[in-house]
Amino acid sequence: MDRITLLLDNLKALGGKKLAALGLTFALVVGVVSIAAFYLSRPTFELLYAGLDREDVSRIGAALKSSGVPFDVNPEGNAVSVPYGQTAQARMLLAERGLPQSANAGYELFDKVGALGLTSFMQEITRVRALEGELARTIQLIRGVKAARVHIVMPDEGSLRRAKQPPSASVIIRTEGPDDSSAAQAIRHLVASSLPGMTVDQVTVLNTDGMILSSAGGEASDAVPAKTLTLEKSVAKDIQDNIRRTLTPYLRLSNFQVSVRARINTDRRQTNETIYDPDSRVERSIRTVKESAQSQNSAGAQPTGVERNIPQNTVNNTDGKQSNEESKKSEELTNFELSSKTVTTVSGGYNIEHLSVAVLLNRSAFSEPNKEPPKPEAVEKQIREIEQLVSSAAGLKKERGDMLKVTAVDFMFNEHEMSPVENPGFVATLGSHLGLILNALTAIVIAALVVIFGLAPIRNALLAAPQERREPPPLIAADQQLALSSPTSESVAPPLLANARQGLVGDVVDTAKESARLRLGRLIEQDDAQAAAIMKQWMRS
Repeated sequence: MDRITLLLDNLKALGGKKLAALGLTFALVVGVVSIAAFYLSRPTFELLYAGLDREDVSRIGAALKSSGVPFDVNPEGNAVSVPYGQTAQARMLLAERGLPQSANAGYELFDKVGALGLTSFMQEITRVRALEGELARTIQLIRGVKAARVHIVMPDEGSLRRAKQPPSASVIIRTEGPDDSSAAQAIRHLVASSLPGMTVDQVTVLNTDGMILSSAGGEASDAVPAKTLTLEKSVAKDIQDNIRRTLTPYLRLSNFQVSVRARINTDRRQTNETIYDPDSRVERSIRTVKESAQSQNSAGAQPTGVERNIPQNTVNNTDGKQSNEESKKSEELTNFELSSKTVTTVSGGYNIEHLSVAVLLNRSAFSEPNKEPPKPEAVEKQIREIEQLVSSAAGLKKERGDMLKVTAVDFMFNEHEMSPVENPGFVATLGSHLGLILNALTAIVIAALVVIFGLAPIRNALLAAPQERREPPPLIAADQQLALSSPTSESVAPPLLANARQGLVGDVVDTAKESARLRLGRLIEQDDAQAAAIMKQWMRS
């Protein structure tokens, strides 16, 4: 606190003008150092455009090169940088030439088309191009899709055609990862919903490798193997993730390896089944038929004898036969309605036919540090527990023929892959930060030069005592000579007289009317050490 108080007193003693001058000098030094540090520490290049296509990068590079603007392209080839401070100029230059221009132009195509002299064919072509550009932009918003091109074929309306030709489309995409079939179905539905009269079966999706991800016209034969392979990989990865989540709390992730092989059947199946229940019947109709018949027959014949051969007028017929017949028939028919159940099952998904799971365990994971290795019985017990956990996590079924193999072996770690990355040495660190170090040293040198050649002279000039005019010392009165010579000793008087000659005591003897107290005060202000020595001599004498 004493030092702070002393500092404040010294600052107050300087006066307002000197304090203002010191403040302005400090602000000037800080401003100069800050500006120098800003210009030395700013990056050499700054980003101009990012996320560009290769065609746009080549066009922008050619335009900047012809205009004499230096530029740089990142290693991925999708961003362009220019020197710091030239971003606005470069963008205005490229905007004048219509760059960057995307190949997927949308409805802004109609802004450049004039209505005068535009035929219906040109209008239709512009409309199709606009639809293709808008669909490509929307498809690129899907996560994982970096670029997309859409080709639409609109039907040609003909008056002599019986069958109506539906529109079709083809899409080619470029994705970040190798698994690019996940978005194929979504792209098909998006394109089909954007055009009137188009169905999902009329959209074909391909990747940049030339593989058909989803073909038009349903499940084509060339797309089925790729879809089945992708489905098997997805199922195997799902099961593998389940096993890893189960074993990670039990073992560390580096102490086991899991491999899953799934065989999937994607055949479409349809099952029709009709079931009759004989115990459940209901009378539907009853038919009863009754028949009754009665008949009577009689037949007469002449008797055989002599009288038969004798002519007679009348012959009595006394020989004859009679028969009576009566029949009755009754028939009853009852129709019953039996209950039936019809089951139709259509399966269009997939079925897991077989699973093979292999798990490798690190044998050293079963032993605790600084202890003896466990016995083989304990290891086998833990392996059986792990087999049960893996079987439950993977959903293995014995009746399906799934296989599971768990083996404990000694892992051979690759030292180059598993070892931690070593810190770069001093030389490498110095080389990577050489530019920053040079900028920092330059800023420090500039600050030191400003302080030495700018701040120090100004401070010395402001804090220096004003030069007094040297005039011949006036005659000293007798009483003043007595006051100066009598109390002092020989060792103090000569310096005092010398200082008086040099102007240190000049102000004390300027006027003879000042009192001895005022003269002493002026003397103390000029040289406090000399005044203290004089006071000590006076006190001793």
